[in-house]
Amino acid sequence: MKINLQETSKPLKHIWSACVGAGRANEGLRADWQEHLSEAVEQCGFRYLRFHGLLHDDMHVYRVIDDTEIYNFQYVDKLFDAMLDRGIRPFVEFGFMPLDLASTEQTQFWWKGNISPPNDYDKWGELVSRCVQHWRERYGDEEIRRWYFEIWNEPNLPAFWGGTKSEYFRLYEVSVKAIKAIDPLLRVGGPATSNFVPDSRFDGEVEDVSKHLTLVTEDLDALSWKGVWIEDFLCFCAEKELPVDFVSTHPYPTDFALDGFGNYAGRSRHAGSTKDDIEWLRTVIAGSAYPEVEIHLTEWSSSPTSRDYSHDYLPAAAYVIKTNLENSDRIDSLSYWVFTDVFEEVGAGPSAFHGGFGMLTLQGVRKPTFHAYRFLHQLGNQEIGRGEGYILTKTDEGRLGGLFYNYPVGYGGTVPISSYPNQTVAQEVQATGTDRSFELLVEGVTPGAELVLQILDSDHGVAIKLWNEMGAPQSPSREQIRQLKDYANRLSERKLTADKNGVLKLGLTLSAWAVASLSQTS
Repeated sequence: MKINLQETSKPLKHIWSACVGAGRANEGLRADWQEHLSEAVEQCGFRYLRFHGLLHDDMHVYRVIDDTEIYNFQYVDKLFDAMLDRGIRPFVEFGFMPLDLASTEQTQFWWKGNISPPNDYDKWGELVSRCVQHWRERYGDEEIRRWYFEIWNEPNLPAFWGGTKSEYFRLYEVSVKAIKAIDPLLRVGGPATSNFVPDSRFDGEVEDVSKHLTLVTEDLDALSWKGVWIEDFLCFCAEKELPVDFVSTHPYPTDFALDGFGNYAGRSRHAGSTKDDIEWLRTVIAGSAYPEVEIHLTEWSSSPTSRDYSHDYLPAAAYVIKTNLENSDRIDSLSYWVFTDVFEEVGAGPSAFHGGFGMLTLQGVRKPTFHAYRFLHQLGNQEIGRGEGYILTKTDEGRLGGLFYNYPVGYGGTVPISSYPNQTVAQEVQATGTDRSFELLVEGVTPGAELVLQILDSDHGVAIKLWNEMGAPQSPSREQIRQLKDYANRLSERKLTADKNGVLKLGLTLSAWAVASLSQTS
């Protein structure tokens, strides 16, 4: 390929660093969580952070004592202050339900987040209003106008919302009115549903498990997939004349399917399914009463399970890069779920590597996905060329950057689930595929400019390999942690120099699933 750095370029939106996920609010009060956040923000450039449980009782925001409502924002203040001090803003998710405002005792996770509708919608509106007013007083109008306010999490799933579709829509109505009454410039959206489906299971007020098609259909790609509640949500808001500043949903490329007889399995779709889902979403929004709203995909990963060993292996990094680059000009954020294995939805991780969602292990060891986001962040904000498996960019100062990845030709699927404690699927996928070569000639580079090429492949930077060689210690020693961190950061590296005419020549061969970052250092 031949490209001139000085010729026409176009803006490159960094959707990958717009937002990232975390488990629950209370985990954000931990020292290790905050250390990992600092590293993720510094290296990967994340600008917003979203998590569950902001209103859960372990944050002590709302209590009723002797018939008196008590509001206490000290824990939330500590968390938001820590985030803002690190240069990352809240993508506020309102949930779960404080026990004293809950209509039932339905809960989720070991920490028992209450998933029920409020027992009094007016009191819920007052709670939302008190929160926003407190943040306004503490941080100021200019600051919180930069935040996002999302109402609940995945209310289509009985695991996260014990009410009906109509009850969620009412929750949104009460919430958006409360927030906009404080400041109409604050950004509010939803419905934060998960995920895309090829059947009518969510067409009614609650999920109808008898309508699942994916476990009884061999070819998932033969089905027509659609977002959940999006159309109904936008129609409801239009009828009620409610503001919608952004639409959010969670396009995991999987489906945890039922067959109507109690059988259950997780299945993965094709590698471009997220792109297909986004196209469906853009079409629906364009035809709605809110055609200009932002699109925030507030959770996404190769699978929605925190016990999937594929999260710890190299193919996940190639999938992250491929999907983000394919959709960089089509949405406003694609928020990876999550940045750290300080994450306890189903309890503590059973071992140092356990297929957790995080880009960093509990001990702070970087996974391949961390490097993927670090590489994406290093790209310039102007795109000068792209093709199959690569993109070239430049910064405002004219520095050259690029990314190369080998998502194997012929491997048409998303990285499949490799359920803990079995690493076999993840290892077999990583061993699949053949090399890909790139020939690069870039003109218009500063004569004598120095560049570095970093390569992440199966022999460099995949720390679970060393962990397995250590005997897969559940709790590594301090020396083992040091070795794992060093191994995770030891990528293959080459130094390059543009010639006296400002021409850079590069021949590069990547093994299957490998990714490489090119960055100009001088």
